[in-house]
Parts: sequence; structure tokens; C-alpha cells
Amino acid sequence: MNNQIFALIAAAATGLTLNLGAAPAPASDSWPGFRGPNRDGKSADRGLLKEWPAGGPQQLWKADGIGKGFSSVSVAGGKVYITGDKEDKLMLTAFDLAGKKLWQVDAGPPWTRSHPGSRSSATLDGDNLYLLSGTGVLGCFDAATGHKKWSRAAADYGGRPGGWGYAESPLILGKMVLFKPGGNSCIVALDKTSGQEIWRSSGFSAGPEYSSCYAFAWGGKTMVATGTKAGVVGVDAASGRLLFQNDFSANNTANCPTPVFSDGYLVWANGYGKGGICLKLSPEGKAQEVWRTANLNCHHGGFIIEQGHVFGNDGGGWVCLDLKTGEKKWSERAVGKGSLCWADGQLYLFGENGGQAALATCSPQGLEIKGRVQVQGNGPSWAHPVVTGGRLYLRYDDNLYCFNVKSP
Repeated sequence: MNNQIFALIAAAATGLTLNLGAAPAPASDSWPGFRGPNRDGKSADRGLLKEWPAGGPQQLWKADGIGKGFSSVSVAGGKVYITGDKEDKLMLTAFDLAGKKLWQVDAGPPWTRSHPGSRSSATLDGDNLYLLSGTGVLGCFDAATGHKKWSRAAADYGGRPGGWGYAESPLILGKMVLFKPGGNSCIVALDKTSGQEIWRSSGFSAGPEYSSCYAFAWGGKTMVATGTKAGVVGVDAASGRLLFQNDFSANNTANCPTPVFSDGYLVWANGYGKGGICLKLSPEGKAQEVWRTANLNCHHGGFIIEQGHVFGNDGGGWVCLDLKTGEKKWSERAVGKGSLCWADGQLYLFGENGGQAALATCSPQGLEIKGRVQVQGNGPSWAHPVVTGGRLYLRYDDNLYCFNVKSP
């Protein structure tokens, strides 16, 4: 998906029964939430370095002590936002583009059980930030000051966290903010300004798991897909009514990645030996399974769709698959198991252990490393790399790095 398609989603939403409202396409130099402007792992940046110098790109700044966590940065309006657990609190921090801390606020109680640390990435929309805590509290914060405007608890909708807490990042769609309490009201849409309920999903019941909601336009309809404990589901964006459900990866140890859609095909994948699945969607939202594969064993790091191919994490390395057939084109170790994003025709890979990131070609013909950079901290790190405004942001443990990747 690109910004043009994002605008089409908003336009389609405007005509829906509930008048979701049109949202402006994100600026090309912004990354307003998890996996980018369209939640597909792809940046609008252009004019970036095609190869890094020895030792990596120029480091512009480093912020340490941001707190323990696994969340990724969000960038917009000249500010960089990140979460982390410090002193038994979930902290939400804002920096300016020079790395100067602007403010830091207590965003609620942290998740203290299995794998403590912040999970959800903040989602920016205009003057507001939306954040879901590991304990299941969705908060709306003032993006300029960090002041909390309202909050809602997943438990109020009958939700219960999985074994690793709540980890999704809220989705803004027109006038709504979506999140997943789980249970009979698996997905809930709230008015993003007031926090009042608009709809609850219907037609299925499932645990929330750790996948985020993903919106896309197809056949004149706006749909929302996400992973759950019962598999992958798709609902109508206007009502929450179930459109499709597939039990692939149901009752897996953990279902973390967010689905991605392109040209009629929806791809979802998970770790713990599950691999990936591809569904072909009708304009009405019916889903037909096209292929399954063990070659997209993706734990946390995600995948992108480009040039009719899927590029993503596969166990201890990386893989490229044909979108329509699932045929494997290549597999490489590169930086090992990790996360990725795409910008200006290239892949940015970030290893979850060892703190190494790499620039690589994005081609079905093979993977070629074009540079590496090393950061410090203690793994594992499940944050995704972010490229926006000519900069690469890497969060590793309680350290945040910013590099210049703009071509001279």
C-alpha cells in the first residue's frame, strides 16, 4: 500500500454508514505509528543512500535510558516518540529531531510478568497520541505535552491479555481508533476524540494475541484484518461484522505479526514453526486460501510486499516468496533473526540479537548486503527499524539511535 491507497481507504470510509471521516494522507517525512504510514512496513522516503560507508551511516544522536522495552519509534510533527519501562512505570517520551528530550510522562502501570518491557508503539493522529499498555489500557495523550485526555480498559469489554500481555499498536481509521480487547468483543472501535464506543466486532470470539489491526481498501470496501488466537480474521470497517476467518496458526504459542495486503492477496505469518499463509480476497470480502508455506517462519520481525513478492523473516534468516504462488526465490542469513522495513527500493534489516543492522537490496533475484552498522544494548530486541525524513531510527534495549541515511 502507498499514500495514494491510504487516501482511498479514507475516501471509502467517508461513504460508509457510520461516516468514518476522511483522514489526510500522512506526510512523506512522517512515520505516525507501528510499521509506518500505511502499516505495511514501507516508507515514503526517497533519495537515500544506496550503500553505506564502512562502519555504517553517520550517527546523528543517541538517547539512552529510554526504558526497557520492545516498542518502535513513531515520528511526526518534528517529534520522535518512544515508550519504555522505568522504575515500575510505563513511560512515554518525546524527543525533538536533534535528540533533545522534550517531555516524559507516566503512561500507566507496566507489564511485569513474562518478558517485562513496553510493547505497543504509540500511534500519532493530529494533536493526539494513542497508546495501549501491556496491561490493556488504551490511552489518548496530547502529542505536544503528553497530558492524558482519556483512557479505556480492555477489561471493560470483556478482554483478557495473553500470556505476554497486550502488545498491539492502536489503529486510526477516519474518526475511529481500533484496538483488540479479545473475547466476544475481539475488536472494538472508539471515537478517537471522545473515547466513546462506535462498534464491537461480531460473528466470532477470539483471544487478542499480539498482532495489530491493519486497514485496506478492496472492491470499494474498507476492511480490517488482524491476527488472533483463533487465526486471521477480517471485518467490515463500518460495523465490525465478520467478513472472513481462517484458522491458520490457531492456538499457536504466540501470533505476533500484522497481516499485509496487496492486489487482492492477504499474507499473514507466524513463528514457532508455523510459517505463512496467503488468502485471495473477493471484492465482497470472502477469502480463499491460495497457499501455505513453512518458509515464512516469522516470530516478531514482520514482512513486506514489493514487486509481487513477499520479503520477510524466516527463522534465523530472511526469505523471498512469490506473492501469488508462495514459491521460494531465495533465503539468506544476513543479520540473522530480526525485523525489517523498506525504503527507496531497499531493505533495512535489524537483528534481534547482537545489535547489528544492515542495508540490503530488495529483489527476487537475491539479497545483497550494502552496508552494516552496530549498536549497543542487551537483546533480544523486537523493535522494528524506522526510516523517515532521511533518518534511520534503531531502538535496542533502552537505547535509541538516529542515523543519517540521506544521499548527499
